[in-house]
Amino acid sequence: MTIQLYTPVEVNQLQQDLPYLIEMSQWLKNFVAKPHPDVGRPGALCPFVPPSLKLNSLWMRVIRSKGLDIQQIAAIVLPYLNIFLELEPTEKPTALNKAIVFIFPDVETEDAPKIIDVVQKKLKLFFVDAGLMIGEFHNLTESPGLHNPNFRPLRSPIPLLVIRPMTEADLPFMQNTDDPHLRIRYLEAYLKHYGQTIKDKNKLKAAHQALTSAQEQLQQKSLVH
Repeated sequence: MTIQLYTPVEVNQLQQDLPYLIEMSQWLKNFVAKPHPDVGRPGALCPFVPPSLKLNSLWMRVIRSKGLDIQQIAAIVLPYLNIFLELEPTEKPTALNKAIVFIFPDVETEDAPKIIDVVQKKLKLFFVDAGLMIGEFHNLTESPGLHNPNFRPLRSPIPLLVIRPMTEADLPFMQNTDDPHLRIRYLEAYLKHYGQTIKDKNKLKAAHQALTSAQEQLQQKSLVH
């Protein structure tokens, strides 16, 4: 049995954070865990959230970022990589049904692209190498849906960063950078974690083709320079 103890300072902070935790909890339950007509496929907006809620394997933390720079915010989030790997469940397939949601109420919507997006890009390789994903959510994101390019599924009422396990369906996120060095690293990580177990052989073929293409692009750039 875990006994949670709070100091008066922690109680005061929890009191300040509680409205955001409640708002995001309701958003996850009533929006992300529900079907949406614009997703382009049946089922919940995120199919992993309903089982995560059922398993009670979805954690949230409010990060007060006022006065912090990009490096300081990244330093707060990065240690959760190892924490996440140790959180139950740890065995697939149930291990796919967990997430950590970081809530940034101090980040104004107009500042989210230069804070949330930049931190996500800074940390993505660390998480991908470990078989995880870190996603950016805010009301200005233009990231399209996988099944409907006109839908923006990563828009949230409060800026967020979300840690979750990598899945087979994440192949497009391994290719959404113009930097061939990063694309190679992302694709190599994807193949390391899914190359032997991937069910969709077309995705496996596409991943190898994308890796070859990125390697050729990098080679051409080196010849030009």
